[in-house]
Amino acid sequence: PDDLLGIASRAVTLSAFYHTPRFCGVCGGETNRKADENATVCPSCSQVFYPVINPAVIVCIRRENEILLARAPHFLPVVYSIIAGFVEAGETLEHAVVREVAEETGVAIDTIRYRCSQPWPFPHSLMVGFTASYAGGTIQIDPTEIEEAGWYSYDSLPSLPAAGSISRILIDLVVQEIARDTKS
Repeated sequence: PDDLLGIASRAVTLSAFYHTPRFCGVCGGETNRKADENATVCPSCSQVFYPVINPAVIVCIRRENEILLARAPHFLPVVYSIIAGFVEAGETLEHAVVREVAEETGVAIDTIRYRCSQPWPFPHSLMVGFTASYAGGTIQIDPTEIEEAGWYSYDSLPSLPAAGSISRILIDLVVQEIARDTKS
C-alpha cells in the first residue's frame, strides 16, 4: 500500500544516506548526523548535506485502443511494463519523457500529462508518472535498454507489474480511459 511503500522508501533512502557519504565533499572531514533534520554536517567547515533524490520519469503511451509495453532485461521473464528513465541535468520532466521514449523505442509522443508520483528507493529516486499519446514513428528498440516492445490492445495485455507500483497504476489508468472511450 502507498503508506507502507512511502515508509519503506524513506527508510531505505535514509539508511543508505547515513551510511554512504560519511565524509565531507568540501574539506574531507568526517560528517556527523544533524540532530534537528535529516542531514549530515561537517564539524570542520559546517557544510550541511541532505539526502539526494534522483528524479525519474515513467510514462504510459496510448495509441487509440492500444498501450505501448516493453520488456527490459532486468524484468522478470514474462513481465511487461512502460517506459521509464532518469531525468538528466538541465532537463524538464516533460523533456525527459520525450527523450526517454525516443531513445528506448524510437516513437514520438505528445499530449504529455502528469498523473502521479511514487518514492522509489532504487536508488534514492522519485518516480514521476505521466501519460502521453502516440504521435508517430515505428518501434525501434534500444537493445541496451529494451529486449522487446510492442503495442498491446487494452483488453489483451501480457503480464504486468504488481498492483500498487506506479507503472501498474498508470497502465490501469490508461486502460480505464480506453474502456470508457470505447463505450461512448
